[in-house]
Amino acid sequence: MAEISKPDYHIHISAKHRWFDLNLKEVWQYRDLIYLFTKRNFVVSYKQTILGPAWIFLTPLFSSIVQAFVFGGIAGIETDGIPMILFYLCSNAVWGFFSTCLTNNANTFTANAYVFGKVYFPRLTTPISNILSSVIRFGIQMILVLLFMVYYLIGGQVHPNWLGWLVIPVELVHLGILGMGCGIIVSSLTTKYRDLSVLVGFGVSLWMYLTPIVYPLSMMAEGWTKNLIMVNPVTIPVELIRYAVLGKGTMHWGFYGLSWLMTLAVALLGIMIFNKVERTFMDTV
Repeated sequence: MAEISKPDYHIHISAKHRWFDLNLKEVWQYRDLIYLFTKRNFVVSYKQTILGPAWIFLTPLFSSIVQAFVFGGIAGIETDGIPMILFYLCSNAVWGFFSTCLTNNANTFTANAYVFGKVYFPRLTTPISNILSSVIRFGIQMILVLLFMVYYLIGGQVHPNWLGWLVIPVELVHLGILGMGCGIIVSSLTTKYRDLSVLVGFGVSLWMYLTPIVYPLSMMAEGWTKNLIMVNPVTIPVELIRYAVLGKGTMHWGFYGLSWLMTLAVALLGIMIFNKVERTFMDTV
């Protein structure tokens, strides 16, 4: 009787010793887990709420109305000729994507300690799933932007750069990597210093005002203040997406390259710290 051959499976699990041990092949093998984490993140966010996913529309809409009233109506800040509500809706969608990538990844270790301590899987699947769930929210919020845009397009008040829409996925990757890098750095540090998690919300709020979200970059006079704003790695991606969607924005390609360099540096630093803390975090969480 012929003997049936069995596949030879061999999996070796050991502690990571390399600073830049991404092991993307293994992460890809766990893509089903990334999908499940992404679905979990999205569902849990609106579980046991009255309006459920409708908050994805309502939160940026209410924020944009308040910003249009305060910054546009009271402060008199111009929006490059773009209708105020449309300007703030687009800006809030972009900033909301980046800030959720950062804040959701800022508690990677503490929020998932019960899972990390029981079963092995590539830990980077968790930050990646947080980015993907943020992409879904961004896509839904852009539907709201498009609805308002149709109204203003009919009136000839906006002139989108349709070809520029091709760069939006690139800039989502750009902002996603930056948000993940900042988030996992904070997450790694909060395993020992829990009070840092309290500062995340405050820091993100300050960062928003250092980014042209409630004001266009074009309104700033040349000088060190404008240069400081442009060194902010989030500034140019925001302006680029706004230029693509609304047809108005300020671009400086030198600062765009600097933004990518800063993004990659933050991401590499985050991965280094993440890989180091991953080996010992169960002793401190």
